[in-house]
Amino acid sequence: MTTPTTPAADLPAPTDLPGPAAPDPTAPNTRALRVLALCGFLLLAGCLVLTAVLGLVDAVEGDGVGGGLLTAGLWSLALGAAAGTAALAVPRRTLVAAQYALAFAAPVLAALD
Repeated sequence: MTTPTTPAADLPAPTDLPGPAAPDPTAPNTRALRVLALCGFLLLAGCLVLTAVLGLVDAVEGDGVGGGLLTAGLWSLALGAAAGTAALAVPRRTLVAAQYALAFAAPVLAALD
């Protein structure tokens, strides 16, 4: 015959429970991430100009038709702006990294066209 146990007997003592995790001292704070996201918008503007110049050079010297990679580059800029806006609202390191990666990808894609 088994003896009935109370549910509280199976729980760990309050001192045995783990406490809140200590914050990572090397992680950037939210203000730094927002500043990086704002600087990313300046980078996006510069990459937009460079992408437009590369598209116009291709139009004059090439066949006169923008290809699919130029379109992909412009979409990359639009998605980078969306990632930057999201990084301003909810500062995350991955959103800022995505913003910068998409900004740098646009002129590269336009140059490949």
